[in-house]
Amino acid sequence: MNDHDRDDHGCPKCGHTETEVDDISTTGTGLSKFFDIQNRRFRVVSCTNCGYAELYKGGQTNDMVDLFLG
Repeated sequence: MNDHDRDDHGCPKCGHTETEVDDISTTGTGLSKFFDIQNRRFRVVSCTNCGYAELYKGGQTNDMVDLFLG
C-alpha cells in the first residue's frame, strides 16, 4: 500500500486501525538517574499490525488513541 491509496485515518505508518495501549516508566536525569528511580510515566499507543508506537505523557487513553489514528 502506498501513501496515495490510504486515507488519513489509522496508523501513521501502515493505516491499520487496531491499537494496543501500555504504560511505561523511565528514569529522569540527575539524582533520579543515579539512583535508578523511575519517576516519569508515559502511555504507549502502538499499532497491532506493524508495531509503530508513539509515547504520550498524561491525558486520557481515548484521546491518545484518537491522536494516533488521526
